Amino acid sequence: MGDELITNGPSPMYIQLREIIRSRIDDGEYIPGSAIPSESELAQAFGLHRLTVRSAITALVNEGLIKPVQGKGVFVVGKKMHRDLERLTGFRQTMRERDAVPETRVLFMARRPAGLKYARILEIAPQDEIFALRRLCFASGAPVSIEDIYIPCAVLNDLDRVDLNVFSLFDIYEFNHIHLSTAWQTLSVTTLDARDARTLKINPEMAVLMFDCVSRDETGRVIEFSQSFTRSDRASFTVHYSRAGVPHQPGEK
Repeated sequence: MGDELITNGPSPMYIQLREIIRSRIDDGEYIPGSAIPSESELAQAFGLHRLTVRSAITALVNEGLIKPVQGKGVFVVGKKMHRDLERLTGFRQTMRERDAVPETRVLFMARRPAGLKYARILEIAPQDEIFALRRLCFASGAPVSIEDIYIPCAVLNDLDRVDLNVFSLFDIYEFNHIHLSTAWQTLSVTTLDARDARTLKINPEMAVLMFDCVSRDETGRVIEFSQSFTRSDRASFTVHYSRAGVPHQPGEK
């Protein structure tokens, strides 16, 4: 089916429009995480009544292919794949597990050459392009961390077309069939400059927890490097240890 509607054709107009939108998603014109044109834009482009357009959109929403977000538009969700969240989770998943309401706000994102430092970490060439983004993470309305994230453009070349205030990076990886399998994380303690301290609403002298994390997919390819600065008064962490080959016993030290 092309992008032209057939008047008095065998299929109702809303079904024809539904299939056009579906094909644009399948062809990558509307990528997962991006917004499709608004009802009024689609109505004008195809010469349809907005109620007809709404019926097409509702059908795709019911299929789980697109998702309406109040005040922002309708976004492509794509087909999700199953993954094990037991060990490797994103910020939003972690906050929900702790009965907190997660929110992330992208402060900036840019496409740039990796340079020597990030080329070494991401295992790419210095001239290869990466996305560098900074976001502020909230738990139930309170700022808890600042995250700097670096992703090779070869991994997600259309990331700058995605609204990361609506979808998490884990969502975007899922949509693109990228499975984060392993991560190597280090923890240290540091302080922030005055500007970042104000962003987290803390005193610049307060210590924050700095996590450096390199995440890989099932093939061992580096997918992202992240560095997060988390308020020490808002976070606690648990690590489980056991002797090799000996199951942990309750109360055992």
